[in-house]
Amino acid sequence: MAENHTAEQFRDLKPSLDLNNFRPDEPVEELENQNIWPRSLARKWMAMLFLGTCLLYCARMTAPVCAVSMAATFHWSKIDSGLVLGGFFWGYCFTQILGGHVSDKVGGERVLITSAASWALITAGTPLLAHLGSHTLALMTLARILMGLLQGVFFPSLASLCSQRVVEAERGFLMSTMHSGTHLGTLLAGGMGSMMLDRYGWESMFYCTGFLAGLWAVTVWYYLSRGDVIMQQTGMKSHLQASLSLKRWLYLFKKPPVWAMVLTHMCACSTSYTLLSWLPTYFKESFPHATPWVYNVVPWLTAIPSALGGGFVSDFLITKGYGVASVRKIMQVGAMGLSSMFILPLSGAVHFTSAVVFLSAAVGLTTFTGGGVSVNVQDLTPSCAGALYGFMNMMGALMGLVLVSFSGYIIEVTLSWATVFSLITLINITGLGIFLIFGDAQRVDLQENCTIIVV
Repeated sequence: MAENHTAEQFRDLKPSLDLNNFRPDEPVEELENQNIWPRSLARKWMAMLFLGTCLLYCARMTAPVCAVSMAATFHWSKIDSGLVLGGFFWGYCFTQILGGHVSDKVGGERVLITSAASWALITAGTPLLAHLGSHTLALMTLARILMGLLQGVFFPSLASLCSQRVVEAERGFLMSTMHSGTHLGTLLAGGMGSMMLDRYGWESMFYCTGFLAGLWAVTVWYYLSRGDVIMQQTGMKSHLQASLSLKRWLYLFKKPPVWAMVLTHMCACSTSYTLLSWLPTYFKESFPHATPWVYNVVPWLTAIPSALGGGFVSDFLITKGYGVASVRKIMQVGAMGLSSMFILPLSGAVHFTSAVVFLSAAVGLTTFTGGGVSVNVQDLTPSCAGALYGFMNMMGALMGLVLVSFSGYIIEVTLSWATVFSLITLINITGLGIFLIFGDAQRVDLQENCTIIVV
């Protein structure tokens, strides 16, 4: 009787103690296991999410691929084209946290499907919007901002979904598979553009990509997200998903593994954005007689099997008994340490073949971050992984914009690529050092909620 009375008093005190409705009689592990996908369902979702990530990048790259044709049609200057293309990133930065937070609350499936249907509609409607009136530049810039706003929720929602539905030992391969989809989408957008622009016009690119993305959203909703396929989340949400108040954010960022993860992710994103943005220019200026498709395709083609292999290795090591924190750090050493070893030689004089080999190896190794810091947020804070990953991604995108712009300034002033590649190496090593020293994989989001009070 005394024990029952004490338990009842404890439950009555929970609201006033703001313990986020956590009940000692319902273990966290049991609540989480109720939401894990069965293996057969997980494989279906993995295949569909891979296709979704691929189509996400196809839609994202449609405007850059069609930019030259659109500029000729509407008489845009380089500044006008830059305004339209840059609009995406401004929108992309501002929905990262919101998308992750909503996914943590209502489920990542719903956010992914709703956003995909929305940006598919905008993609397919872009040609109609462009010919709507005389303010084409403003309308296209607005369309790109909206595209960024809607696509900004994708990866935070994916992180939230992965933390809720996938067991720890399989998260690395899932996230790496999604990252490989980004590279395939980039390649497909370029290949589709080469075939469709001359034959059917730039409008066909938008129509085709928008239609395929919309078809993906409908298929996922109809076959995977209706009825009983989505498991019950009420228990998980009521017990594990705490409101992201300012106090909670401050609590999380007092933990060294959290801010180490954020800083490392910022460094990794900024260097990846810089390589993606400036590699074509580097090859065109350094090797003007080289075949363009070689350096535009080979590095990103290498990244696809590399991402899949990295995810497999990380999960394999965990299943063999290696510590999760050790595996995350090993993968990040490959993503930022070994890749820098192949980037640094480009600061000197190299032949074209050597440059392609070095950069292909570097780009391939950077994909190992899918089994490292990119999935670390699900280790540390699974109850709010979406929102925190959104914050990480937002900061990474902002730092990427700064580093890409600063790299252009360096190239313009020094007329040399050596400083840029040295700067990329320095940022990589700095981020890696922070993660190796302060990084961890022990859960930190429920410590304040799991205090046992003995009366």
